Amino acid sequence: MTQNTAGPEQVHRDVIVIGAGQAGGPLAGALARSGRCVSLIERLHVGGTCVNEGCTPTKTIIASARVAHLARQAEQYGVNTGAVSVDFGRVQARKNAVVESFRSGSVSGLQEAGVEVIMGHARFASSHSVVVTNRAGTPQEIHAPLVFINTGTRPRWPDIPGLRDCGALDSTGLLNLGVQPEHLVILGGGYIGLEFGQVYARLGSRVTIVEQAERLAIKEDLDVVAALTDALCEDGVEFHFGQKAAGVRRTPAGIELTLAGPQGKQILAGSHLLVAAGRTANTDDLNLAAAGVETDDHGNIVVDEHLRTNVDGIYALGDVKGGPAFTHISYDDFRIVRDALLHGRHRSVHDRLVPYTVFTDPQLARVGLNETQAREKGLRAQVYTLPMSRVARAIETGEIRGLMKAIVDEETDLILGATVLGVDGGEVLSVLQMAMMGGVSASAVRDGVFSHPTLSESLNNLFMGTPVSVEPEQAAR
Repeated sequence: MTQNTAGPEQVHRDVIVIGAGQAGGPLAGALARSGRCVSLIERLHVGGTCVNEGCTPTKTIIASARVAHLARQAEQYGVNTGAVSVDFGRVQARKNAVVESFRSGSVSGLQEAGVEVIMGHARFASSHSVVVTNRAGTPQEIHAPLVFINTGTRPRWPDIPGLRDCGALDSTGLLNLGVQPEHLVILGGGYIGLEFGQVYARLGSRVTIVEQAERLAIKEDLDVVAALTDALCEDGVEFHFGQKAAGVRRTPAGIELTLAGPQGKQILAGSHLLVAAGRTANTDDLNLAAAGVETDDHGNIVVDEHLRTNVDGIYALGDVKGGPAFTHISYDDFRIVRDALLHGRHRSVHDRLVPYTVFTDPQLARVGLNETQAREKGLRAQVYTLPMSRVARAIETGEIRGLMKAIVDEETDLILGATVLGVDGGEVLSVLQMAMMGGVSASAVRDGVFSHPTLSESLNNLFMGTPVSVEPEQAAR
């Protein structure tokens, strides 16, 4: 018998896109519509983390949890509802339906654009050659002068004794859980831990968050952190600060987490454990060495300000390159590359503001500098602060938790940054971001005519207040 030694089938394309996330999918569609022959390789599912394990499912569940919360607060509004119960199965079913609709829409868009979508695992064979093994196990080698990597990140599991063997869940696992946890222990107080923590507390679970730092959100101002922590505690979330996980084991009742801190060791028992300790880039199985693509010490692909790697014709977009891990940044990465390749407009990642919103309730939203950073930089700036308890719309709706802050340049009166911790904080922040983008002064916002009574109207009041000066010498002390 003659053995078949032929390698995988080889084909040529104009473009290879690895990963169908919020940068890769739109870019593949745009390039295909421009007349290029595009192969999009996706290992798991179209839409990336955002649609499948991130924004879409989590914000859908957050909406259900908020309804449960408001129903329990109904008496404060003069409404009698009776006992409130949660059908966890229906909560999950609603989430799954929304995810499926978004995912199907992404697939349809690619099909309409004429993109060849290959479901399989891609590995570089050389700088412009990728071997993709489809789900049937059949390899194919694709060559293209342009390659775009958009493989995203996955949950990071810290090296804690027993963690891998105790049945712990990452964020993806928790989203697919069939039974509501009785007591959810969360390892990590970042945005993932905080959003899930408040959600499950509102759904009726006991929730304990373990944070190694001495407080939440170490990059935010102390007054903002204090207000956020109070709000979460008010909703039933418990915290252990300054505690490090030393080990975990499975028990008949669930898990036991051993904590080590200034007061010595203690045992924390729960029914379920969520690992929310950050994320790591999906680069370890791409065989980047064969392509000569450089990564940093954390496995993130190194790019320049135009998203080009060190290898000509290879780009990296979205979370896989490190930096701000937000869907809106991934999508803007797509626009930067699209505009450069198709429209001759060259924009840098350094040209953009980077807003973000943590979808706790109240929402924590920020863009630009906060007070702490202004002091550290020694800027001559002014800090305007307004508690939500002085916002008419917030009082009328009973949503008075939180505060607004804005940092304004003392000489130009331009807004350098803003933080909004409040109901619909992300929406209010967008008004301030537009002012920053358009060079609109704080005084102009103060005197602007906004609809009454809206949350955005409160920006009049924010800049009517008496600011606190941030002097350079204060930063030096």
